[in-house]
Amino acid sequence: MTDVPAFLADPGLHAILDALPAARIVGGAVRDALAGRPIADVDIATPDPPASVQAALASAGIRSVPTGIAHGTVTAIRDGRGFEITTLRRDVETDGRHAVVAFTDDWREDAARRDFTINAMSMTRDGTVFDYFDGLTDLRAGLVRFVGDPATRIAEDYLRILRFFRFFARYAAGPPDPGSVTAIRQAVPGLAALSVERVWSELTRILSAPDPCPAIRLMDELGVLAVIMPEGADPGRLDCLIAAGAPVDPVLRVAALLTGDPLAFATRLRLSAADRDRLAALRQAPVPDPGVDDAALRRLLADHDKTVLIDRMWLEKPVRRRLQSRLAALPVPVFPLEGRDVLALGVQPGPLVGSLLRQVRAWWLQGGCRADAASCRSEIARLAQPANTPEISPKR
Repeated sequence: MTDVPAFLADPGLHAILDALPAARIVGGAVRDALAGRPIADVDIATPDPPASVQAALASAGIRSVPTGIAHGTVTAIRDGRGFEITTLRRDVETDGRHAVVAFTDDWREDAARRDFTINAMSMTRDGTVFDYFDGLTDLRAGLVRFVGDPATRIAEDYLRILRFFRFFARYAAGPPDPGSVTAIRQAVPGLAALSVERVWSELTRILSAPDPCPAIRLMDELGVLAVIMPEGADPGRLDCLIAAGAPVDPVLRVAALLTGDPLAFATRLRLSAADRDRLAALRQAPVPDPGVDDAALRRLLADHDKTVLIDRMWLEKPVRRRLQSRLAALPVPVFPLEGRDVLALGVQPGPLVGSLLRQVRAWWLQGGCRADAASCRSEIARLAQPANTPEISPKR
């Protein structure tokens, strides 16, 4: 850990803090700076109300956008980067999904409404840390702990159950906090109140940790996994995938973890079309025998996404590394003809064009995807040649 984190030297951040002298950096940037980890976004909090924040930024020549003005958030744009600036808040009312807030000038009151102690610290521009709930001690110990009473924090927003596992996967260095475990076990039914989009977002973040296995096993033990993956999940399969050295890839990890219907899972959680199709392909793509020749592998590459075929090998026991290497080394074969090539040979437009293309492509596949365009045109000419009529001459 360092006394004055390097990110504080950012000129854009300096300009904003010059305009808002009462402001501090909060949340993840403080946590990760103190942990010596890369910093993604820098969030800022201030006791100043949103209108005053906008006015101060404008006076300093800094453009701002009211991205969440109802909740006190303004985004300052400096040097092409966005910095979220939020007025200190306290909760007035919560229902497990949404909160009604009021502005405050009390830093401790704002920190008290945050989820975990490691996320409740704030830092001034000179590196001074304000830590009202022993977050630095927990960070050093690798302990993820709710601020205050865990049951109360969870009841304010049930997404915090999944956020607990996200931070546990990245920061935990030992057994989970007993009070948090008890509160999560009792609050599992509250997960039903969450939107499926929020569930999928948090699940992908959990699975993006270098090794999410301890967190996933704890989710399974507490009944969380059964609620968010009712199609079925086997943490042991994820253990095997990660032990094999597979890349950090949330969709690949879901493919390993999930035991039920991938399309049902993707539909329920409203995955993007790309994620849905990739998940289904990872579970359904053919797996070649280790001894197949290159012609067979080229036929697979002609009909299936190369990345999917390679990643599919990670899901096998044992992992077929030699096949992965062979697939990676082979170029993807592309059938060299289109419909216009058939028409150019004198075939009349109509169903026969598609039929001839399908027949020639099958012939091309059978030959290991080696035939070039000229050879394929010759084959079309042969197939299209009616009995007792002059030959069609393929154009070269």
